[in-house]
Amino acid sequence: MMSEKEQHERTESAGGPTEETGTSAGEVMAEVSEDIHRQVLKERDEYLDTLQRLQADFANYRKRVARESDASSSRVTAEIVEELLPVLDNFERALKAAVEHDEKVLSEGVQLVYRQLREVLDRRGLCEIEAAGEDFDPSHHEAVLCQPSEEHPEGRVIDVLEKGYRVHDKVVRPARVIVSEGESEGDDS
Repeated sequence: MMSEKEQHERTESAGGPTEETGTSAGEVMAEVSEDIHRQVLKERDEYLDTLQRLQADFANYRKRVARESDASSSRVTAEIVEELLPVLDNFERALKAAVEHDEKVLSEGVQLVYRQLREVLDRRGLCEIEAAGEDFDPSHHEAVLCQPSEEHPEGRVIDVLEKGYRVHDKVVRPARVIVSEGESEGDDS
C-alpha cells in the first residue's frame, strides 16, 4: 500500500505543473488527445480516399465488362448470321425454283436448305432432345397433355408435339409432349 505522502506526491505530479516544463498534466493530456484526434482524422480521410478510389475502379470495371460483353455478343451474332446467309440464299433459290419448276425440284431444294441449316446449328452445339418413348423429365419436356394408354406405363412420353432442343447442356426449348397416365381405370374389368 502507498503511504499518504506517496499518494500526495503522485497527485501533485499528475495534476499540477511540472517543474521541467511548467505545464500541467491536464494540458499534456489535452495535447495528446488532440494529437490522437488529428491522427484518427488523418487515417479516416486516408481510408475514405481509398474507398472512393475502389468504388471508382469498380464502376469503371463494370462499365468495361459491359462493353466487352456487348462486343462479344455482337461478334457472336455476326458470326452466326454470316453462317446463315448461305442458307438464306438457298431458300431464295428454292422459292425462285418453285415458281419456275415442278414440285420435285422444290422438294429437293427445300431438303438441301434444311440439311444446310441443320449443319450450321449442329456446329453451334444444337442437339435435339430425345422425347418419344422416354420417361417424362420436366427439365427437358413440357407436358401439354396427359392421356391414358394401355401400351405405355405412367409417366412415359407417348408423342412429341414440338421438338425440344438444347445447346450444349442448356435447354433452349423443352420438347412439348403428350404423357401417358397409364391404363385408364375403366379397363380393370
